Amino acid sequence: MSNSSVILEFNKEADGVVESLSAALFAKGHLWVASDEATSVERLSTSDNLTFDRHRSFPLGDLVHLPALGTDFDQEVDIEGMEFQGDFLWVVGSHSIKRKNIKKVKNGIADNGPGQIKRLAKIERGGNRYLLARIPMVSNAQTGAVELSASTGNRRSAQLPGGVDTNALTDAIKGNGQGQGDPHLAPFMDIPGKDNGFDIEGLAIAGERVFIGLRGPVLRGWAVILELSFNPDAGSHLELKDIGLGGRLYRKHFLQLKGLGLRDMFFAGTDLIMLAGPTMDLDGPTAVLKWEGAANSNSDSIIRSNDLRMLFTVPHGDGNDHAEGMTMMPADGTPARVFIVYDSPANHRIIGCNGIRADVFRLP
Repeated sequence: MSNSSVILEFNKEADGVVESLSAALFAKGHLWVASDEATSVERLSTSDNLTFDRHRSFPLGDLVHLPALGTDFDQEVDIEGMEFQGDFLWVVGSHSIKRKNIKKVKNGIADNGPGQIKRLAKIERGGNRYLLARIPMVSNAQTGAVELSASTGNRRSAQLPGGVDTNALTDAIKGNGQGQGDPHLAPFMDIPGKDNGFDIEGLAIAGERVFIGLRGPVLRGWAVILELSFNPDAGSHLELKDIGLGGRLYRKHFLQLKGLGLRDMFFAGTDLIMLAGPTMDLDGPTAVLKWEGAANSNSDSIIRSNDLRMLFTVPHGDGNDHAEGMTMMPADGTPARVFIVYDSPANHRIIGCNGIRADVFRLP
């Protein structure tokens, strides 16, 4: 598989973004990326499709309601997926619980005391991670650049109702106020994401149908995609439709990815292109696969491995270079190409203080 690279250059105030890119999207003539360690969306522009710069950051707190804004938990939204549909930018947070980690060795000295063991027992719940929202895109009348706005004309931001530790989707999965919880997913809602708990890491849209990829849980080797649909004209709230079996507010699709979870995805026509990688906190195989005709599904489904097409594998490092965000490059007369950004990039990707290399793969 042939591939090339492009350069992303950020402003100085984007400290930390280059090391934690988790989502990418081309829309309205710009490249949009997000970090899972920030509370903003970043816009980049290019004149040669080789270097993307002219960086501008859009704080999400100006565009949607962040329930932890101004609190000790207001450190990140943990954005794990972005999509463009109907002149709106859609964003989704991980919806996951976080476990504290044992601190790394510093200056050659390892702290292996009881305090470190206690850290591994601490679980953080709350913050801005339970975000699923759409935000209007609008062209600046003076510059022509596309910007994000909380409202413009008859369009305004809307999001799934929720708070610092839950929203309408997680309530539906747990069965809060609706009877029995989901038999596949409810047991994993109180498990940290990197322990194979519930963890969103992908967003793709086909018409009015929103597909959400789960990094975890992976059930006996089967990955899960949730399909959502929303009632129109719900104002500032996204209201889930009961599209699933028995009036459930979502559909479930089980994919035989042989132990891998979803890391990102997008639609190419009716086909769903998926980035699959390790569920747990480890280095391991990463691949791009195709689920043909995914947009034609109309019920819960089981997709076996022989019904998926392997497109190519993605290299990974040792403790670094974790492919996290994926999108389709704009059509320019060349063969279709896939754009991938990495979390924890290897040293060879980092350029100066605020530059990073992303990869481009030709789609077979």
